[in-house]
Amino acid sequence: MDRLNFTQLVLLTGIVATVALDLWQGALSRVFGLPRTNWALVGRWISHMAQGKFSHEAIGKTAPLRHEAVVGWVTHYVVGIIYAAVYLGFVRFVLGWEPGVGTALGFGIITVAAPWFLMQPAMGLGIMATKTPKPRVLQAYSLSSHAAFGAGLALCCASI
Repeated sequence: MDRLNFTQLVLLTGIVATVALDLWQGALSRVFGLPRTNWALVGRWISHMAQGKFSHEAIGKTAPLRHEAVVGWVTHYVVGIIYAAVYLGFVRFVLGWEPGVGTALGFGIITVAAPWFLMQPAMGLGIMATKTPKPRVLQAYSLSSHAAFGAGLALCCASI
């Protein structure tokens, strides 16, 4: 950690952890045929916020907006970097610990609360995707994806 300043460490860790999540979702897609997260729909949700609309009956039926895919992907990586800052800041400056596998995995798993209790309900999918045809599959998908994010945090922190 001495080679990088805190800002560099946060940026690198956030990007690596988010890539780990994306690679995990890609593997789940190839092995089980599960669709990857549609970041364009996330971008649509975020873009509609600028117009004052924060929740939707069904985000897929909401009018698409220009550049929503770019907005979604950028949001995805910015949130990953913010999560890395929160994780590293809390572990290093509040707890006084070095980042570790257990804390990184635990933090990654905790971050699943955001899609379950904020994003999915606001996009019309219900709390923990309960308004979807296969909520348990989506719950497991989200949980495992956020665990992969935590693994990416751990991998990055352990290799620096």
